[in-house]
Amino acid sequence: MQNASTTATAFEVPEHERGSVRSEAYTALVERLSRASVSKHFDAYEDVDWDAPEHHVDAADPRFERTTDDPLGATAWYRALPQATRARLGLHLVACQVSLGIEFENTLKVGLLQFAKEVGHEAPEFRYAYHEVIEEAQHSLMFRELVQRMALPVPRLPWIDRVGSRRVGRLGRTFPELFFLFVLGGEEPIDFAQRQTLLGGRDVHPLMRRVMQIHITEEARHIRFAREYLRRNVPALPLHKRASLALQAPFLLADMTRRMLRPPAYLVRAYDMPPDVVAEAYTRNPRHRAMVLDSLASVRALCAELGLVTHRTRPLWRGLGVCD
Repeated sequence: MQNASTTATAFEVPEHERGSVRSEAYTALVERLSRASVSKHFDAYEDVDWDAPEHHVDAADPRFERTTDDPLGATAWYRALPQATRARLGLHLVACQVSLGIEFENTLKVGLLQFAKEVGHEAPEFRYAYHEVIEEAQHSLMFRELVQRMALPVPRLPWIDRVGSRRVGRLGRTFPELFFLFVLGGEEPIDFAQRQTLLGGRDVHPLMRRVMQIHITEEARHIRFAREYLRRNVPALPLHKRASLALQAPFLLADMTRRMLRPPAYLVRAYDMPPDVVAEAYTRNPRHRAMVLDSLASVRALCAELGLVTHRTRPLWRGLGVCD
């Protein structure tokens, strides 16, 4: 395995995300991404030194506290909590997010396998999809190990969400364009948040930093493929499928950013977070709204490019808080 980047302390944007490669033929791009999965990939256990002393997770570590740049961290309610509680809540937010990441990537793997079966093994997308399944499996193992070491309770998905997850997985076969929009709806906000964390100059716990570095590097390939697949295939969709995609896009993106960038109801109850604090931090917070919009900037621009943001659907985008 070639993993020269594992010793890097500074985060670098992966080569395949630098500049523009829009002129590259689609098939050549897919083949290049597949080769990159061979030359630069990670193992959840070989490439993370879980037992390094500096990687020990202490729930009272002040590095887990939310700063005043964070929507919740800026509230007087949060700042008034004891230091250990502020740190534990900050870590618990990460634990719930990582656990959600496991569920999200489980759905991705199911959808990718359905997609690969549908395109057939002769297609270049087949090989790429299997590389991504392997990488997402490694991410799930990495996230699982991280949650175990946090030693904090995290809820399972509600049954209605588990039913929805199975439906999304089937889209890999029945409506791959909607499936890959779902992929971007989940990956883009987390990718944005993780890049902001790594590039923001904060003192980040080294275990969290290592996991984010690995995740960002490989997710860049996944985001790139999803974008180019949509660019290639959405224009050729029948009119009724394009209309369906245009209608569902703002709802899907609003739901995914809510799940990825806000605390789950379980955590609100566990820490007795008052409703007015949740509203101050998230519902009525212009800074949080700006963060949501920034996290969706790339996928929103892609949807506009593909004609999915129309004069008829734009009020939906605005009303759902995913467009100015």
